Amino acid sequence: MSAFARVTRRSLLRGGAVMLGSAAAAPLLSACGGGGQGGNPKELTFWNFYGPNPQPDAQSKWFTDLAAQWNANNEVKVKLHYMPVTEYLAGRALQTAFSAGEGPDIFLLSPGDFLRYHNGGVLTDLTPYLGPDQIADFADGALDTRKVDGKVYGLPMEREPLAVFYSVDAFEQAKLSEGDLPKTWDQLLDVAGKLTSKDRFGLLFETIPGYYQNFTWYPFMWMAGGSAVPENGGPGFDSPAVHSALKLWQDGITAKVCPRKPQGDGGTDTPANLGAGFAAMQQTGIWGVSQLAQNNAQNNKDFRYGVFPLPVPEGGTYTTSVGGWAFVANAKGANPEAAAKFIAWALGANDAEGVERGRRWNTVVKANLPARTSVQEAAKSAGAFDDPALKVFLDKVVPGSRGEPRYTPEVYKAVSDAIQATQLGGADPAKAAADAAAKIDTFLKGYKGAAML
Repeated sequence: MSAFARVTRRSLLRGGAVMLGSAAAAPLLSACGGGGQGGNPKELTFWNFYGPNPQPDAQSKWFTDLAAQWNANNEVKVKLHYMPVTEYLAGRALQTAFSAGEGPDIFLLSPGDFLRYHNGGVLTDLTPYLGPDQIADFADGALDTRKVDGKVYGLPMEREPLAVFYSVDAFEQAKLSEGDLPKTWDQLLDVAGKLTSKDRFGLLFETIPGYYQNFTWYPFMWMAGGSAVPENGGPGFDSPAVHSALKLWQDGITAKVCPRKPQGDGGTDTPANLGAGFAAMQQTGIWGVSQLAQNNAQNNKDFRYGVFPLPVPEGGTYTTSVGGWAFVANAKGANPEAAAKFIAWALGANDAEGVERGRRWNTVVKANLPARTSVQEAAKSAGAFDDPALKVFLDKVVPGSRGEPRYTPEVYKAVSDAIQATQLGGADPAKAAADAAAKIDTFLKGYKGAAML
């Protein structure tokens, strides 16, 4: 995955789950301080996990070039503060800094942890710094989980949708063709059975608990008509839809067509699982395209694969989950206005230079779908989506997609426990859902934060 393999949103979410799962009930954040280097209003600290990396790569250079260009034209400077994954999330450095009143002026945030910081009152409203045309340029739904009451609190860098990758060789060995690509849940397990051998599993779902596993399971819940929290007067997590989604993942393990433990870096690692022949199909995201391309180049291979949208249950509606990180500004920092202006320029500028900056991030140094329409059109014109797999993502996977949900750590943990209990623990899906729903409902009775989406 080019430099994309070094740090991925997925590995961060799994690392973050260690922090969030064990500290879900911890005091949220301090309401004072900011500006991690003593609160200098002339120097904004930007905590990130890309650059300047001690081992420079294309992603690191994109970040250092971004800061250098801003600094050359603005009195208030941006100082990048690189942090390895373990420090940024798993090490709780970000939470600790905010609790001490020393949070950075600018930082990266995923939808999965948005409510922790918004409810803590530390996210700056970016809306006054964005023109209506800039906001309108973001693709449908791209800003939904970064908005509260119509105000924008974060600008996404990218869109990362989920689909199923499959091995062409494995299909051919099983005498299957493109016409056999599963479109329903029943077909998915049936085809997985035909692809399973003594040396290979037919299908891989993530089994490691964490925000990433939840992220990959949510589409199945949605397609069946379920929700983690009550929506429009619905039943919430304890519903037949949720039971069926939990049972699908459980059935894959019970039938021994899915592994109990993935290889390499887990369900995010396409070369170690699909590419290595450990699984014939793997649910993962668009980053797999970059992963496999780099793996082929490094190992002089020609691994053949295809991509298809997530199968749909009987009577369900196709939906996939789309993730991606966003830039956010610390409302308690030394200069929130300058931080907001930097973010609006870095990710929202719609001049030629701003569009090119977005194109390079999404289709040159990484392999994503851009969050902005203008950037996506520029990428199309440059031939970025000529790759057959990326074309499938653009034409077939993204339509009907839904942004990664934003739930509180308490809701995330209840859902995660239900997935683990059923998928690997053999628990009855209805009971696991009821247990989780009881925890969620109890929490919601006293919840006063922003809406969960």
